[in-house]
Amino acid sequence: MPSHHLPLLLTAYQHRFGRDLETMSRHLVDDVAVGWDELGTDLLDGAPPALVTALTGGEQWPSRTLDHLITPDGSPPVRMTVTDETVDAQDMAWGYVLHPKGIEVISLLHEDIGPVVDWSTDPRTVFSDHPGAWSSLAPAPVIRAVRSTPPQSTPAPAPAKAGTPRPAARR
Repeated sequence: MPSHHLPLLLTAYQHRFGRDLETMSRHLVDDVAVGWDELGTDLLDGAPPALVTALTGGEQWPSRTLDHLITPDGSPPVRMTVTDETVDAQDMAWGYVLHPKGIEVISLLHEDIGPVVDWSTDPRTVFSDHPGAWSSLAPAPVIRAVRSTPPQSTPAPAPAKAGTPRPAARR
């Protein structure tokens, strides 16, 4: 859900990966054998403690990959590649595509593309989890924009903007 994943991904980009999209993509996409079971607070490494506390309430949990899967025929599991042809069979509700400008959030129940949340968006911004609100024709649905002073070393908030509609390139 966007309210859970966007803060982690925005903070990871801004702090852990030092705004290096290629390194972030390699970690989240290329270096994973099958897929992710859960994204954890280890993605917040390097973020200011006040920001981590604001996002997690002080809780910590690790990221976990899907490397413990057993297939019905005993063969090794294969990478979960999401394409227009496989998305329905994978029973996914949300897609997140990393672009140079920001994260495209796709409500797979409603559209094939979605608005792009700019990488400079304050991770404490609260987004809607309602799938119908994530239209490719509108800005990302912000429930509450952060208006207070950001924690030290955190970029100033920027409005989340919809990207130009285009086919989503999935890795």
